[in-house]
Amino acid sequence: MSKQFASHADLEEKRVSFVKLSDNAYAYTAEGDPNTGVIIGDESVMVIDTQATPAMAQDVIRRIREVTDKPIEYVVLSHYHAVRVLGASAYAPRHIIASRDTYDLIVERGEQDKASEIGRFPRLFRNVESVPAGLTWPTLTFQGAMSVWLGTLEVQLLQLGRGHTKGDTVAWLPQQKILFSGDLVEFDATPYAGDAYFGDWPQTLDRLAALDPVALVPGRGAALTTPHAVAQGLSGTRAFIADLHSAVKAGVAAGKDLTAVYRDTYASMKSKYGHWVIFDHCMPFDVTRCYDEVTAHPHPRIWTAERDIEMWKALEG
Repeated sequence: MSKQFASHADLEEKRVSFVKLSDNAYAYTAEGDPNTGVIIGDESVMVIDTQATPAMAQDVIRRIREVTDKPIEYVVLSHYHAVRVLGASAYAPRHIIASRDTYDLIVERGEQDKASEIGRFPRLFRNVESVPAGLTWPTLTFQGAMSVWLGTLEVQLLQLGRGHTKGDTVAWLPQQKILFSGDLVEFDATPYAGDAYFGDWPQTLDRLAALDPVALVPGRGAALTTPHAVAQGLSGTRAFIADLHSAVKAGVAAGKDLTAVYRDTYASMKSKYGHWVIFDHCMPFDVTRCYDEVTAHPHPRIWTAERDIEMWKALEG
């Protein structure tokens, strides 16, 4: 392989920030590594996305304990990717909440996704032996919308449309206009789109924007703490998805195969987005998924550890 597979070259530890957005909302971020959101209610705490392993989740818990001793009763899965959910057991929550679509994805492809992502991210899955056997299963599911009341603080869990996956959920604090977007929004970080719906994603972002958030915690990248920064995060993610989709559609219309489409798309996007975190990791998966959607596969095919390697060799070998 001419490039190291996925994130195997990414071994440098990142600096963690724990940013206060309000008296109730915090963002755990780490220079483009997966983010975790924290919401502190009157009597309990909600965590949005868990980190990749229980050992890594302990650092989130340590930060939470610096600001509150309230019990962590809720874990919300913004979607199902192993790097987001396999740390859940560390929090010992009363409930793990996900959309029904996310639950269905766990049933369909949870085991394969687990093996696939552990193979892609050696640094993020350090102490992988701390992950319990099996998968992270929700104890509560919902369709469309659900409110969780942390005392007087309402947290709305909303499905605003498909994008990063079919099960994407955002957490919204309507009283404070703070949004936790999961991987529907990234900031200075490349959107992973291997399980995406390119045709839907821009409209879903428009629905997020219509909430008019004053602050937003993206899936990766720094917390966005002003309306201007929120607009930048939304527009940057939208532009990346639209540019990639447009390039792939043009290549397919010209009769090119996946390898040629990948090379052309990578070249056209490198100058604008190449400095974003995990650009080289994401692009083969993103273009492959987009090519599938534009041609013969409206729904994402399952990634396995074996398929990952086969695809990477074909496009990067």
